[in-house]
Amino acid sequence: MDNLTEIRWHGRGGQGAVTAAKLTAEAALKLDQYFQASPEYGPERMGAPIQAFTRISPEPINIHCNVTNPGIVAVLDPTLLAVVDVTQGMPDDGVLVINSEMSPAEVRAANNYEKQKIFTVDASKIAVECIGRAIPNTPMLGAMLKATHIMDVEKVAEHIRASFGKKFSQEIIDGNVEALTRAYAEVQSE
Repeated sequence: MDNLTEIRWHGRGGQGAVTAAKLTAEAALKLDQYFQASPEYGPERMGAPIQAFTRISPEPINIHCNVTNPGIVAVLDPTLLAVVDVTQGMPDDGVLVINSEMSPAEVRAANNYEKQKIFTVDASKIAVECIGRAIPNTPMLGAMLKATHIMDVEKVAEHIRASFGKKFSQEIIDGNVEALTRAYAEVQSE
């Protein structure tokens, strides 16, 4: 499938990687795209490493397995870089979006990444300042949107308002939209 976008999310339990994968997929649906979103849990406890996957395509998706060769990888917890090969299966021109205070060049040097395009954003700081909790999923989604241009950030913000409106206060909704758009503006590239 030529128009298939595959995303792998790396995080720890409680950071919202599964929610980010689902939000991305649901936003794609609103844009008349086909989608898949699925989690892969390890030990089911708060703080354990997890992965989540998203596929987006303008055509029906007939693949039914985890994403093994993602064009995009989002890392919600930078401590995972030392314990997980987040670039496994990525093509040389893949996009790596990392929640980090470091610049993309510093991340590249510290982890010996040679080929992928690297983007960084301090998503944890943005989450604390906008939402009041260190749950970096929404800011990471904003950074990923800027790094890849796979969807319009305003359309995703509209989806968050509609989706979160069913279960969260207006303050939480506004904070998540602010986190999304702020990370979109603040993400760094090389």
